[in-house]
Amino acid sequence: EVYVMNADGSSPTNLTNNPAWDWRPRWSPDGTKMAFVSYRDGNDEIYVMNANGSSPTNLTNSTGTDDIPQWSPDGTKIAFRSERDGNREIYLMNADGSAETRLTENSASDDNLEWSAGGSKIAFRSERDGNSEIYVMNADGSGQTNLTNDPASDGDPAWRPTP
Repeated sequence: EVYVMNADGSSPTNLTNNPAWDWRPRWSPDGTKMAFVSYRDGNDEIYVMNANGSSPTNLTNSTGTDDIPQWSPDGTKIAFRSERDGNREIYLMNADGSAETRLTENSASDDNLEWSAGGSKIAFRSERDGNSEIYVMNADGSGQTNLTNDPASDGDPAWRPTP
């Protein structure tokens, strides 16, 4: 289930009351909505709901796993990982689930994505070079570039916040 509570742990409130797994919640930048992953359709799908838990809506309807939702900084897009094509790829959709687009396409896994503060870039982990490397791409999927290119495994990219 997805809960919210005060920073001191008081007043926990259950936002999703469903027998299926609901997990990986992500607040929209303006705090009015929350994207989350749910297994209520028999596989992991991306849902969005109002901040109070009302109006949960399935945004993805695929036969594969869709998870790790990440809001764009302006709140208009959600990038996510999907296994619908047989391996992990990164997709992008409007915050209402429309205009879904595949951003990466190769036989290796691409995942662990993170938006840049300005929303123009997405960093991600890829195994396309034989081990885990950090890549960056433009938010439209173009310009995919390996940043780490070393024999060690690299993963979970994070952007430095802009002051």
